[in-house]
Amino acid sequence: MNAPSVCVVGSINLDMNAYVHRFPRPGETLHGGRFTTGYGGKGANQAVMVARLGGSISMVGRVGDDIFGQDMRRNLAAEGIDARFVFESAGVSSGVAVITVDDNGQNTIIVIAGANGLVTPDDVTAAQAAIAGARVLLCQMEVPMAANLAALRLARAAGVTTIFNSAPVSGEVPAEVYQLADIFCPNETEAELLTGVEVHTLDDARLAASIILERGARAALITLGARGCLYVSADGADEVIPTVEVNAVDTTGAGDAFVGSLGYFLAAGVALRTAIERANAIAAISVQSPGTQSSYPRREQLPPELLGL
Repeated sequence: MNAPSVCVVGSINLDMNAYVHRFPRPGETLHGGRFTTGYGGKGANQAVMVARLGGSISMVGRVGDDIFGQDMRRNLAAEGIDARFVFESAGVSSGVAVITVDDNGQNTIIVIAGANGLVTPDDVTAAQAAIAGARVLLCQMEVPMAANLAALRLARAAGVTTIFNSAPVSGEVPAEVYQLADIFCPNETEAELLTGVEVHTLDDARLAASIILERGARAALITLGARGCLYVSADGADEVIPTVEVNAVDTTGAGDAFVGSLGYFLAAGVALRTAIERANAIAAISVQSPGTQSSYPRREQLPPELLGL
């Protein structure tokens, strides 16, 4: 049996993590508990999650011509990710994320795009065969929208399932992105920013989802943190899928663990609701360990019933 095939177009970052008791106020200096570095970027995170579940995964993106970029390319290769389409930009820094995590496991993140901001439609075209040969394409908003659109168009033309993870929101999403998304997946904050609906209740989330569908998406999947997620589709589906209640240590990267897992299970032919339930469970496992990619479980660490295909 061939491994489920996924292609990711997205960002590749080095994460710099500071752990504090609480977040500082403006102008305040705090003593932190510890500092770590790790690998991140929404695209790379999702690709690593697919790889750790056993998927066949290719990545399209860019790094700078610095030591961080060299290190991140080595990390992708070590995870078993096809990085032939991770290009190097001369004279530009690699992407960096500065992350602060408090004692409750909540985080604040500042992202410096660096080379991620230089991913082009030509980069995507170079990976056309990898995209067309995948079962699922994952895109996010840490690379230029022109590159995302190029990838979504290629995927739709090839009959590849598309998941657009609208994170982080940094402006309007073009109408064509909604129309090319089989699953449009924001969290509740991103749904608010994109639709103008303040999401406090499930009814609020349903209203936001309806706006996403009106814009052309085939389905909206709004993640709601500890409440699970809401799935609403153009063909009439409307379901709340709960998550597993756990004690969170660090929520950084949990959304990417969810999206990467979802992409893997859909590529494996798992029914959508089951895929969402399993992705919820894996994201819940990830928040119980510190770090981003370092918190993602490997296939052999998961109970067999979570992987039954």
